[in-house]
Amino acid sequence: MSELPQLDPVIHAQARLRVTVALAGLRPGDQITFPRLQQLLDMTAGNLSTHLRKLEDAEYVEITKAYEHRTPVTLVRLTAVGRAAFENYTKALHRLLDATGGD
Repeated sequence: MSELPQLDPVIHAQARLRVTVALAGLRPGDQITFPRLQQLLDMTAGNLSTHLRKLEDAEYVEITKAYEHRTPVTLVRLTAVGRAAFENYTKALHRLLDATGGD
């Protein structure tokens, strides 16, 4: 039996996996507002901020602060590095599941 693949610990935490999946569903380069992401994931602002910070530290997400009609807006997007990490994560997960024989 070959060595089992390692899963990216930054993405693997349940909350960060949910964030990454939601952001990967956007077209490359597209952004989502923080409140919309929070609503979509049904997470508290503090919990979402904590997990976004961890993803941002890994350069998987980019957070942009902007103004829309004089109102501050926080935008979140998955970076190219984050998209590649998510693709690698899903491939590793498939290899891990395939290693069990699919039963």
